Amino acid sequence: MPDSSINSDSGFKHLSVMADAVSQPVAALSAELLDGGLMIDATLGGGGHSALLLERHPDLRLIGLDQDPTARAAAAERLALFGDRVKIVATNFVDFSPAEPAVVVMADLGVSSPQLDVAKRGFSFRLDGPLDMRMNPQVGETAAELIGRLEETELADLIYAYGEERLSRRIARRIKQDLAEQGPYAGTAALAYAVAGCYPPKARRGRIHPATRTFQALRIAVNDELDALDRFLQKAPDWLVPGGLLAVISFHSLEDRRVKTAFLRDQRLERLTRKPLVASEMEIAANPRSRSAKCRFARRLPQAMTADAR
Repeated sequence: MPDSSINSDSGFKHLSVMADAVSQPVAALSAELLDGGLMIDATLGGGGHSALLLERHPDLRLIGLDQDPTARAAAAERLALFGDRVKIVATNFVDFSPAEPAVVVMADLGVSSPQLDVAKRGFSFRLDGPLDMRMNPQVGETAAELIGRLEETELADLIYAYGEERLSRRIARRIKQDLAEQGPYAGTAALAYAVAGCYPPKARRGRIHPATRTFQALRIAVNDELDALDRFLQKAPDWLVPGGLLAVISFHSLEDRRVKTAFLRDQRLERLTRKPLVASEMEIAANPRSRSAKCRFARRLPQAMTADAR
């Protein structure tokens, strides 16, 4: 089952996805590694995964990374009972380098439930809000600025590449036409309505909203998520002690393919999951957003070992 809801004055409420799936490989680590070992949570969020592991392993210490100030505030409250075992750092994981190697490095990718459920963050069309979509709302280009800046062909290519959206050219044409004729969209609902209008009437009533892939593409582009993931997968093995565990939870195929390839080809790592772990039916019933989660694990090899020695 996922970790319980995290409640704080910041309004950050979250169900941690696949908490037990993450905790089991950590429990299998040797006592020698876990005794006083460091854990790095590269996407701290509300601190659910970290709280569970700190509770189950009293000798673990944590460095939690997050660029979202709301998430950091919630995590600080959630993890306060662990005292000086916890250090929270305001950073994107691609800009971080640990002062000492870790026994566990984990990353729960994508947008958290609180980010989706707060209209002013602009991630969701279910709740109307400004077209923002920035993980760090204090820096960078918003989604509104992005679609205004790109040429139609560039926007179509982006929606196709990051959203795997087959109607990308039709959608990009509609967006640029609307912007030219009416000015910026009033918010996420207006953009979602425009995207849905590019679909045939029958296709608008499926299980997945027609704007889902376009919103995913814009969010990935605004936050440079895939490049950040590639850089993380290159750096993270060097953060680990030999025998240390790398765990990554992804939420769409573009992420999962990158994680799978890195774990298979990186000579510093031994892949532990040939197929990704997925959420149980019980967890999906409790937290529908876990349906798309895929979890993969790898172990840091001793320096002397190579892919040929595995």
